[in-house]
Formats: sequence, structure tokens, C-alpha cells
Amino acid sequence: MGPMPKWTRADLAEAARNPLAYIAERWTPTQRTVERAALIAVVMAVVIVVTGGAVRLTGSGLGCPTWPRCTDQSLTPTDAMGFHGVIEFGNRMLTYVLCAAVGWAIIAARAAKPMRRSVTRLGWAQFWIVMGNAVLGGIVVLVGLNPYTVAAHFLLSTALLAVAVLTWQRAREGDGAPRPLVGKAVVQLTWLLVAAAGTLIAVGTVVTGAGRHAGDTSEVYRIPLDWTMITQLHADLAWVVVALAVALWFVLKAVDAPAGPRARARDLFLVLMGQGVIGYVQYFTKTPEILVGLHMFGSCLVWIAVLRVLLALRERPDATAEVPAPADSALASA
Repeated sequence: MGPMPKWTRADLAEAARNPLAYIAERWTPTQRTVERAALIAVVMAVVIVVTGGAVRLTGSGLGCPTWPRCTDQSLTPTDAMGFHGVIEFGNRMLTYVLCAAVGWAIIAARAAKPMRRSVTRLGWAQFWIVMGNAVLGGIVVLVGLNPYTVAAHFLLSTALLAVAVLTWQRAREGDGAPRPLVGKAVVQLTWLLVAAAGTLIAVGTVVTGAGRHAGDTSEVYRIPLDWTMITQLHADLAWVVVALAVALWFVLKAVDAPAGPRARARDLFLVLMGQGVIGYVQYFTKTPEILVGLHMFGSCLVWIAVLRVLLALRERPDATAEVPAPADSALASA
């Protein structure tokens, strides 16, 4: 090991005043590091959804009955709170892990040479969504797991996942102006698919709010809707999304689109098929907890796959690659 660097008061003051700039002056991450940091943020955005579902499915939503403390007298769960307190508190602690993952993505993008300003901004957008959802999660507890707040909590997590996927995509491409790879009609069809998938996820939160697994062993208010009717609507929307995905895949084949968009459309179809099987099995088996948890994980994969199709319809080269040499300079060189 080499000698430890000597820290002066000036160094400490500079680091405290602008820590990101201080790190950027002394460390340059590789492109691979920036991409991995963005991908880790995506993974953690999925993990926090799945663990949040585990809190609800184990009836631990009020394992810590207040917020921001676990109890009025304790920041952490007590022995008397048992298993449910540990599950709920553990999910709260994962928020800090998620913040660390997002923070790492911000630091890597800020320290890159040249600095990835767009990626850094998207990282900060993730951070503020995480902070807002943490507060909303506290409100969910304080209002006794009101299903409307639970639905908003999940939808904000879905928004976080969208920004995280966009950040990951931007970390893997240049900062030049986007160049479309397909025609306008194909882009419009894809946006229709995105809207349908978003609606499907939103209706899914209503299914959850009207059905079983309220999140706690005590009596919790449910959305006053016919669960069978809203579930049927959810299934119908799922078939709309599948139909749009199949139509998009055939259109991409017909217009001889590049391999990237066609591969992403194929991946989306496969994910939708797997999610559909889980959805129907859980419906006919009276929504067992393990299948509901898998369906929540599947919803994250569907959303990621839909967004990847949309983002595959254009490319962003390096900004320097788009600047052609002046015509007179090229002639002089010749």
C-alpha cells in the first residue's frame, strides 16, 4: 500500500463546499463504471418494489405503527413487535440502500470525463423521487394503509423505475442529438403501447386496493369496487397491451427496422406472456401470496421492457461524431 494522502484544511473545506466537484477532480470512472452504477440503480428500484410487496403480503404494513420512528418511543422495532416489525423496518432501511445506489450513479456521472450532465440530472431526478416516495410511504403508515395512498406509493415507484431505466439508457449512449431509427407512425404506435401499459399498471393498483392482502392483519379500508369486475378490466387491458406489442413487432418486421428495436419488441412479448400466465394462475388459485409477489416483480419487468422498446427507436451518437469537417478544410487536406 502506498502512503496515505495528506489532507489539509483547504482540502477539507473544498470537499465540504462541493463534494461532487472535489471527487470529480481526483477520480475519473470508466464508461463501464458509469453504466454499472446506472444499472444498479435500476435493480434497486425493482428490489424496493418487490420488498414493499413483501411487506403487504406478509401483513406487516403496520409492523411499525408510526413514522418516521418505528414506535412513539423507539426508532427501531422492539422484541414485542415480532416478525412484522422486522419486515416493515427492514423495508424502510432498504430506502437508504436505494439512496446509496442512486447517489453512486450521480457521482459516477458527475466524475466522468467529459461530465455526463444529462445523466447527472436524471440521477438527481431519481433522488428526489426517492425522497418524495419515502415521505409518501410514511403517510401510508400514518393513514392506516389507505388503499389510495398505497396505490400512489406504487405508482411513484413505477415513475422512479422509468427514470432509472432512462438514466441507464443515457449512460450507454452519447450526448448527440437523437436520430430516429424508424418512421413517425411506428413511434406513435409505440407511445400508444406505453400509454396502454401505464394504464394497465394503474388499474392493477386498483385491483390491489379492492382485493385481498390489505397489508395488515387488522381490518383495513378497501376500495369499494367489485373486485371481479375490476380484475376483468385489468385482464382486458393486458390483452390490449399484448395486441399492441404483437402489432408493433409485425410493423417493425414489415418496415425492416434495425435489429435493436425488433429484439426489444420480441423481449417485451415474452415478458408479457410470462406475466399473463402468472396473472391467470393467481386469479384462479385465489391470489396466493407468492404468486402476487411474482406478479409485482413481473409488472416491473413489463414496464422496463416497454420502456426499452421506446428507447430503442432512436440512437444518440457522441456529440463530437455529429460535427462534420468544413468543406474547405476537407478540400485543402485533399
